[in-house]
Amino acid sequence: MQMTKQLYQQQASKFQPKRNVLLNSFRAFWVGGTICLLGQAIQNMYITFFGFTEKTASNPTVATLIFLSVLLTGLGVYDNIGQYAGAGSAVPVTGFANSIASAAIEHRSEGLVLGVGGNMFKLAGSVIVFGVVAAFIAGIIKSLFNMLF
Repeated sequence: MQMTKQLYQQQASKFQPKRNVLLNSFRAFWVGGTICLLGQAIQNMYITFFGFTEKTASNPTVATLIFLSVLLTGLGVYDNIGQYAGAGSAVPVTGFANSIASAAIEHRSEGLVLGVGGNMFKLAGSVIVFGVVAAFIAGIIKSLFNMLF
């Protein structure tokens, strides 16, 4: 019997695990929300104990979240969080830091320049490029909106 593409897909679909979309969405929601809640708690700590204003506390808050994410990636904890939460751990800035740190850890045996430096931004590079492009387009739209109104 000749295996056609359609017959192969029918056979393969029998062995694929069923995705529980509702459970995965719930996990992503509560883990992503917990990361954001942690960020808010860190920001409140900077405001309360270190005299930052609400506006100036954002930079050290983001730096702290990035540091914690890289630390947890190095310890192998953030990967477990990512396996459990999926997109919930990837969306905040911590997911971006995790992608850079994990690529650096993975390619460190190839050397600092060609290994770590060359491969660190392969995954995160597209995020940077599209983030800059989106910010540029948003800036143009805002400028045009301000000129018209």
